[in-house]
Amino acid sequence: MALEQVREYLQQWNREWDIKELDSSTATVADAARALRVSEARIAKSISLRKSDGAMVLVVAGDMKLDNRKFKDSFAFKATMLSPAEALSFTGHPVGGICPFGLPPGIEVFLDISLQRFGTVFPACGSSNSAIELTIAQLQEYSGSSAWVDVCKAQ
Repeated sequence: MALEQVREYLQQWNREWDIKELDSSTATVADAARALRVSEARIAKSISLRKSDGAMVLVVAGDMKLDNRKFKDSFAFKATMLSPAEALSFTGHPVGGICPFGLPPGIEVFLDISLQRFGTVFPACGSSNSAIELTIAQLQEYSGSSAWVDVCKAQ
């Protein structure tokens, strides 16, 4: 189970028991914001995208969407989302629980600057009813992020 993989991964920072497992869904930004009683913007949305040599995960603020031009200018290829089956295969996490933690080797994580306006954000933790509250510095450290990027625009 992906949640258990994430829990095991977060042990290295003694944060495994800080994962919130909720009775309601956190599978969408709106669901997560409602369940956690925070603004949609503070949900750290993980988007799984295809690369020529595999996949990558981009984490953005919940009130943002991918700007295709900015993405292509930054990465030199067109953004293509993975299908749910591909996302599970590449990341080990199901859609609705995709997160930047406990990913297989070779899956790069990028954080969008839209997250930097918050003290804390809430990424998923491998299931459609989980999340953890992290500072931006913790998100960057725990995700092993390759870089901060500017590839989004307001919805």
